[in-house]
Amino acid sequence: MHYLTIARDGTAEIEEKRSRFLCTLARVEEEADARAVVERLRKQHWDARHHCSAFVIGPPPQPVERSNDDGEPAGTAGAPMLEVLRGAGLSDTVAVVTRWFGGTLLGAGGLVRAYSDAVRAALDEVGTLRRELVREYEIEVAYDAAGRLETDLRSAGVAVLETTYGAAVTLRVGAPPAEEKRLEALLAELTAGGSVLVPGVDRWVDR
Repeated sequence: MHYLTIARDGTAEIEEKRSRFLCTLARVEEEADARAVVERLRKQHWDARHHCSAFVIGPPPQPVERSNDDGEPAGTAGAPMLEVLRGAGLSDTVAVVTRWFGGTLLGAGGLVRAYSDAVRAALDEVGTLRRELVREYEIEVAYDAAGRLETDLRSAGVAVLETTYGAAVTLRVGAPPAEEKRLEALLAELTAGGSVLVPGVDRWVDR
């Protein structure tokens, strides 16, 4: 299982009929964090008229989604911003578009376009990365076989997360839960049955 999120926090600004639209994108993992970003920007840009927002949090198939027009005509700001995030397949992301009014009304269509374009411009700036659900495993191996096993696992596409040296060497590796049987078979082949795969916790990691 996997999904996309932004590669880093960032901003982009566009202008439409002298109105400025500054989009801020931030990585968040809780709804409270997303709302905190909105409030921070509201205080930072106190002279702006609107701070419209949209966020998607959590893995598919049922992420938390929210949007807010913050005083703009209903459906002209937050909802279009949310559609851009959805269309890009993003989660764990909050978008806030801060608008300074330029004196000319844009109309509903103009607002939808401007808010959407601001989010797209910011996405172009920050890029995306993939988050993947992996299960962590521990493998205990003798010192004289550890280096070769680590190399062979990496060559087979297995993520080696950590190597710990004690009485023996413990490799902590990560793989999608669905690949556990394949990983067991690979380990049996590489160690002639001399090492055992010990499952640990599942967690989301950036790729």
